[in-house]
Order: sequence, then structure tokens, then C-alpha cells
Amino acid sequence: MRKYLFIIILLFSLKAYSHTSHYEGIKKIEMDVLRNGEVIGYSNYFFENKDKNMNVKNYTKFKVELLGITVFSISSESTEKYENDKLISFKSNTFQNDKEKYVNLNYDKSSKKYIIDGSSYKGEASLDCIIGNWWNHKIFEASKQISPLSGSVKEQIVTFIGKEKININNKEYLAEHFKLKSKDESLPDDKKLNFDIWYNPKNNLIIKVSYSKMGNWEYRLKNFE
Repeated sequence: MRKYLFIIILLFSLKAYSHTSHYEGIKKIEMDVLRNGEVIGYSNYFFENKDKNMNVKNYTKFKVELLGITVFSISSESTEKYENDKLISFKSNTFQNDKEKYVNLNYDKSSKKYIIDGSSYKGEASLDCIIGNWWNHKIFEASKQISPLSGSVKEQIVTFIGKEKININNKEYLAEHFKLKSKDESLPDDKKLNFDIWYNPKNNLIIKVSYSKMGNWEYRLKNFE
């Protein structure tokens, strides 16, 4: 009985961790952002590893134009900090259609929770949450994700669809296909999580994300080092 109790405790404690050791050799991950098959911007991640600490900086920028007029745009910068494989802080600043959004998240040792000051949410979050960015394959194991733009927290359900061959930039991968959806079906459609994600276990990289919202969108791996 004690053996099984130990295993349960271990699995629970792992939710606060992000497998950062899987990314020690990674310097950057570049992703194209596409809408309706056209590249309209980028989302790039840059990694700094030193001892048992890791920083991940993200720069995302894209815009949708109609008849030469910008109808939707995102310009965002963020930094995630990890110590001993554990998220200790996340900060982001975003302009969405010239409206400012932000997140300031810190790990509180005394309460063992995340404290969030965001443009959409201010309060606590449990350690089974993960930042909803597309570099970290830990997102498949998390029960909740935190919006990297506004700090809102949503429960999620992740389903393994199967293994598929997928072609990215003329290179074929044997990828694992996952479906990530909001647990709360009562949310408005524009607030729901609804993503298809393809993951390459050989190099621990998410290579493609797709969703539909005012068009067909993709985040597609362009390059990594």
C-alpha cells in the first residue's frame, strides 16, 4: 500500500515540473504563423540554459489584412524562468489590435501556488497549471493552462488521437497527434480551447498546431537549433 501511495504522490508532484532537461540542447525554436495557408507572421522561442536554470523568451508577431487594412494583429513578448525544472515566473506584454494585455506570474513558496496578476485574471493558480505556449510538450500532461497573453486559467482535456506521418517544410515526421479542448463546454466558442497538436517524440518538439477561428490557423515548425 505504501508503495502505491508513493507512486501517486510522485506523479502529483511531477505536474509542477516541465521536463526542461529535454530542452538543454535547444537554443531556439522558430515557428511560422499561417492563416488560410498563408504565412502572416512568426512565433519564436529562445532558450538560455545555465546550471539548473532555464529562461525561455518568446517573440510573437502577426497580422491579418483585408484590402490593405489590418483587421487583426498580435505583437507579444514574454519570458519564462525555471529553476530545477520548476516554473518560478512568467511575464508577458502583448498588444492585440492595439489593446494592451499582460501577465505577471510568480511562484509563491509559502503557499506552493502561482500568484497571477493578469489583464484577465488576478489571483492564485495551482501547480498543475502550465503556460499555454507551444514549445513545452508538458502541455499534454497538464490539467489546466494559463493564457500567456492575459493570465486566464482554463481546465483542459487532452486526447491522444494516434501516430501520423506529417510533412513539414518538405520533411516527413512520424508524429503523435493530440486533441486539446476546454473541459468546460459552456464557455463561449471564442473562449474555448480547441487545438490539434502534432508532436515529434524523437526531438521532443511540437511541430504543428492547428485551429479554426475566423479562418484556419497553423503554428508550424520552421527551424530549430
